[in-house]
Amino acid sequence: MYDSLPDADAVLAQFNRLMQEILRGTMNRNTFRPWEVELLLDIDGCNLGDGAKREALKRYQRAVQRHMEKGARLPFKLSEYLESVRAKRAARSQNDGGRTAPAVDGRMVVV
Repeated sequence: MYDSLPDADAVLAQFNRLMQEILRGTMNRNTFRPWEVELLLDIDGCNLGDGAKREALKRYQRAVQRHMEKGARLPFKLSEYLESVRAKRAARSQNDGGRTAPAVDGRMVVV
């Protein structure tokens, strides 16, 4: 399906452009690559609140950048990123004996 993907640097540049458009709230184009459509649908399906959405998308963008710099061909989905954050948070909470309170706006609160 993605046999004709451009190199990872080109995909990363396209991903960053897409994220800038999302964060600005303006889409200045009407043509998207299949993987961009998948990401847009996934982002829409994550149902993030407006306040947390911007910061979550910025953290997601940085995580994808690191992932692709390590050799990935395509960005992973926001839902995958959020699930990995939840899993890490749960593991950290178990390891600290439950001293970590639930997240507030995506940040851990140590009590």
